[in-house]
This record gives sequence, C-alpha cells and structure tokens, in this order.
Amino acid sequence: MEKNAKIYIAGMYGMVGSAITRNLRARGYSHLLGHSSKELDLTNQKTVFDFFQKEKPDYVFLAAARVGGIYANNSYPADFIYSNICIQTNIIHSAYIFRVRKLLFLGSSCIYPKLAEQPMDESCLLTGGLEPTNESYALAKIAGIKMCQAYNRQYHTSFISCMPTNLYGPNDNYDLMNAHVLPALIRKVHEAKVNSQPSFVVWGTGNPKREFLYVDDLAEACFVLMNEYLNDETINVGSGEEVSIKELAQTIQEVVGYKGDLVFDTTKPDGTPRKLLNGSRMRTQGWAPKITLKNGIELAYKNFLEGKIRM
Repeated sequence: MEKNAKIYIAGMYGMVGSAITRNLRARGYSHLLGHSSKELDLTNQKTVFDFFQKEKPDYVFLAAARVGGIYANNSYPADFIYSNICIQTNIIHSAYIFRVRKLLFLGSSCIYPKLAEQPMDESCLLTGGLEPTNESYALAKIAGIKMCQAYNRQYHTSFISCMPTNLYGPNDNYDLMNAHVLPALIRKVHEAKVNSQPSFVVWGTGNPKREFLYVDDLAEACFVLMNEYLNDETINVGSGEEVSIKELAQTIQEVVGYKGDLVFDTTKPDGTPRKLLNGSRMRTQGWAPKITLKNGIELAYKNFLEGKIRM
C-alpha cells in the first residue's frame, strides 16, 4: 500500500479496527477513513454505497462485525446472522462497484467444524457441523469468505480473507453478557478481588482449550497480508499455542493478584472442545506473534484499569 493511499478501516473504533489503525499510523499512513456505527450504519445498503461513492477508498480492511461470547451468540442468533451478513455484503459489493484495489475480510476461527481435527487447517472448512452456540455468526462469516472468492472469480477483484483466533487487547468488550471469555474473566477476577469475594464463577467445566492472540499481533499480520498475500484461499492467523479455560483463569488470577477460589458452573455450555488453528501458511508470509499470553493479559488488565475498554 502506498503511503498516500486512501484506506478505509470498517470498524475503526472496535478492538480489531483500532489496532489496525494504530499499526498503519505508526507506519506513516495518514489518509485513513473510518466512522463509528452511529455515524455510518453499515447494515444500510444505500448508506454504504453513498460512502464508497463519495470517498472511493483504494484499500479496505473489513473489520466491522457484530461479535460476542457464548451467551450473546446463543441468545441472539437472528441478530448475529442478519447484522453480519448485511455489513459484509454491503461493503464487499461496494468495494467491487467502486473498484477498490484490495480488500481484506476478517473472519473467525468459529467457521470451522466443531469437531475438526486439531490444529484446524484452512482445508477443513465446510467438512463438518458447526458449534451450535455460535452457528449463526459462523455461517455469516462463511458467507463473507465465499462472497470474496465469488467476486474474485467472476469480477477479477482482489479480495482476501483471514481467520483470526480468539482476540483480546485494547478496546475489548468487558460487558459480562456479551464479552468473550478472556475479557469476561479479567472483569470477574478483578471484581472478586475488589469486593473481597472468596471465589468467582467460571462458565462450564474449565476443560475446553482455546488459542489467544493479542490484537496488535493480528494488526501486524493484516498489514503483511494486505501487502503480500495474493491467494483468495482463506489464511489462519493464530498464536499456535492453546490453554485450557481453567489454566487461563488461573493465569488471570496471578496477573490480577486474586487469591480466591475458582468455581465452575457446569450447567453452562462449554462450547467447542478445542479451537487451535494451523497457522503454518501465515508463518510462510514471514509473520509470527510477538506478545506472549501472560504478557498480553498484563497489558489487557492495564487497559482495563485505565478504562480503555467497552462495557
């Protein structure tokens, strides 16, 4: 991407979009476009079309999405499939109409089958059933991947897709009804410490394993892909390491300095047993994560204390 290029970051004020924005600004890119959801309704086709017609961006990072943890996905499946399909369809089609030079669509590791062989390779997409608790979100993301590939095939566009693992970092969502597991646990452990509670509750058995990536590491991967990746096949972006939910909670306890007990609510769903990505294809692009899980949690907790979060 040329330094004077006009770059649209859809979802600029979310966790992923703001990390991409920080990365680009640090590199000297200054012609960055982005609006909050209140300023630009991405679910409205005409609004998105008018925006592209006026601004005519050269490059697009499609990081805007409706996201949430198990509770939110399981409780509002219609909202998740509708909002995400609208957002990505409007942006991808407008990017084609107004001849965007390259678009990067950010998906999610939940697109892969619930019982996929671990680590999950890009080729396992659509080879099995999805995790029911986030099926609507996953189907929307799969539609986005296939839409990018279809436009490349029919219209010879340059639309690529990457599948990040579980993300966390600055501007994360800490609302307990909508947050993903890592920020939710940070808030629970912090409040247990502040309120001198003898214990705190973790959903499920604590046995499922997850992979986590600090969002600034993802932003670096996105920059590499936008500049170097030409294949329209999806590409995984992960840390390559997994940890059980129990181990994650214990690490957060250590970082926060909380000495109480862990209590597991086994009446709540565990979700997918394991979600480890095969990131070998991304490694061949010369990228590797720099921030370890413990260091990342320390940074995230610092952000939480400083109020650099969403509630």
